[in-house]
Amino acid sequence: MSEPRRGEVDELYQATIVEHDRAPRNYGHLPDATHQATVDNPLCGDVVTIQARIRDGVVAGIAFEAHGCTLSRAAASIMTEMVRDRSIAQVQQLAAAFEHCVQATPDAAMPDELGDLRSFAGVRRFRSRRVCALLAFRALLDALEG
Repeated sequence: MSEPRRGEVDELYQATIVEHDRAPRNYGHLPDATHQATVDNPLCGDVVTIQARIRDGVVAGIAFEAHGCTLSRAAASIMTEMVRDRSIAQVQQLAAAFEHCVQATPDAAMPDELGDLRSFAGVRRFRSRRVCALLAFRALLDALEG
């Protein structure tokens, strides 16, 4: 496997990703959480915990704690902003759309409804980094199921 080209690395760590890593939104403990799950990526050591407060089938509050790479922390930050005030069904649809796009070929379009999650288009070139981008959604889905 060849080393990634400079442009590919730049695309992987777009400004949105770096900004969310440096100043994460909704980071910390959610005291009145009704749902919680922790997911890890044993290949790289990333660990993401999601805490959510669900009221009437809607994400009324959400927070995360993450240890690991920029991608997993930034994805959790962006995800928490996007899922607040959405129904569980809408969260599941967003998670499925994001996973589909992350697993797609590098030249596939990233739908507008993914908002800032489109900044993760670069991970499609790095199979091992896809899990990092998806970890927060996997934790949230686990929390909602449990």
